[in-house]
Amino acid sequence: MQNNAALFRHAQSGASDTAQAMARILADLSPADLALVILFVGEGHDLHRIEAALQGLPSRLPVIGCTTAGEIGRGGYLEGHIVAIGLPRELFRVAVGHIEGLRDFSPEQARDLAFELRAELTFSTADWSNEVAFLLTDGLSLMEDQLVWALSEALSQSPLVGGSAGDGLRFGQTHVLHQGRFMTDAAVLAVLRTPCTVTAFRFDHLNPTDMRMVVTDADPDQRLVRQINGMPAGPEYARLLGKDPQHLSPFIFAANPVVSKIGKDHHVLAIQRVEPDGTLRFFSAVEPGLVLRLATSVDLVAHLDSQLAGLAGNGPLPAILACDCILRRLEAEHTQNRSRISTVLERYQVAGFNTYGEQFNMMHVNQTFTGLAFYPPQPEPETLFSLTGGAD
Repeated sequence: MQNNAALFRHAQSGASDTAQAMARILADLSPADLALVILFVGEGHDLHRIEAALQGLPSRLPVIGCTTAGEIGRGGYLEGHIVAIGLPRELFRVAVGHIEGLRDFSPEQARDLAFELRAELTFSTADWSNEVAFLLTDGLSLMEDQLVWALSEALSQSPLVGGSAGDGLRFGQTHVLHQGRFMTDAAVLAVLRTPCTVTAFRFDHLNPTDMRMVVTDADPDQRLVRQINGMPAGPEYARLLGKDPQHLSPFIFAANPVVSKIGKDHHVLAIQRVEPDGTLRFFSAVEPGLVLRLATSVDLVAHLDSQLAGLAGNGPLPAILACDCILRRLEAEHTQNRSRISTVLERYQVAGFNTYGEQFNMMHVNQTFTGLAFYPPQPEPETLFSLTGGAD
């Protein structure tokens, strides 16, 4: 297959020494002509050393990024790596901003940020009609649902795609990167203008079943479900699965997701963990009265392969920036399919990270493979001239 690797510049390092990893990445990126650098930082790296390494970059070059629950790059699924993507100025113009104090942000603040970033790009790229937004958020802020709703209003028809920063499987503290500084309780938004054709995508490998349950007691702000069908949530979920409540684990949650079905569409509401009192903590807000359905998985490897092939079509491979839920990775590992998934990801040259949640337009979702596919600019149509002459 042909590829469009030239649309992005990729660099990565698995060196355990953070300073060495960053030196290799910055050398490989050759950042002088880039419009944006995105860093995905795996577990074990010294964030202060990354900040120090970034001080040597041109001040006009924005750098964003986040900590991860796993990285995606050459070799597919990675751990403990730093993966970098560079967007060249010849194909991209970028405006970047951030929101701090995310747990107390106002919708107006988010809308104003999106409006300002779009306005910043309007006049410099009037002849580039394709605009998308890429969002990175603190994955433990519990604010993604409210944030994407507010941002999408201001972004109008421009697609919004993003991911929630991770912390491996520790769920301790997650960080986003902006202006050379790692932050918690924050989000970073990049608005991109490009002559490239861009497709925003979201897919999952889950099919809803007819096994239903009703949320009878929940705290949406804390993403807690206390009761299902009038019973303690964890034990009731386990009963429906035929499992021992004491054996509930991230692998069980990944293999037995629940979805909310609206019309013909379904949205995954993934479970993060069970609390000591039997309460279920979700990755997104769940309202009392919501009807949930258990879902079953189709073949994860075959589904991913077919979906990525569909993005490629009959032409060259697009450059793909992906946000892949940690629960999909856990399922791949639990079913011993990690190496096969990695082969597929490498074949389609996917770069990105494993998340605590994905954002797609006005929704915060889970257990999806979500991202942006970039294709080369379409050539300008040739103009045909007809020359006529007259006699003197």
